[in-house]
Amino acid sequence: MQEPSVTGLVVVVVVLALASAFGWWRRHRDGRLRPVATLPVATRPDESAGATLPAALTDLGVRAGTVTLVQFSSPVCAPCRATRRVLDEVRAAVDGVHLVEVGVDEHLDLARELDIWRTPTVLVVDPAGRIAQRAAGVPAKDDLVAAVTPLLAGARR
Repeated sequence: MQEPSVTGLVVVVVVLALASAFGWWRRHRDGRLRPVATLPVATRPDESAGATLPAALTDLGVRAGTVTLVQFSSPVCAPCRATRRVLDEVRAAVDGVHLVEVGVDEHLDLARELDIWRTPTVLVVDPAGRIAQRAAGVPAKDDLVAAVTPLLAGARR
């Protein structure tokens, strides 16, 4: 009978350590709202508000002057249903927040333009039509409320 290889044991330990580190990192990052650097995108006038919005957001139904939560989802995405419940709770808790749900299968070109790589992804759009924050994964209700409240205060001035 042969002795177990030390090299094989080391490989197994390293793979388990890397998988655990990746799982921790993913769990820590998933659903967290992050500020967004402004990307150069095509803009289009919003006649209803007299402002200029990114064309991709206008095509999705986002209006200037409102705080909007845009959810990108797909039909086979289980976390998308949980995200929709969270967004509905935020809309019920905070007056003035609008929701737009976008199917990436129907709007793949716009998803690419907005740099959407996984579902669910939530964009927090300020009243000026800029994407203020984004989250990939299911965001926490409290984090969303904290993100939209100052934007709503700016919209009411």
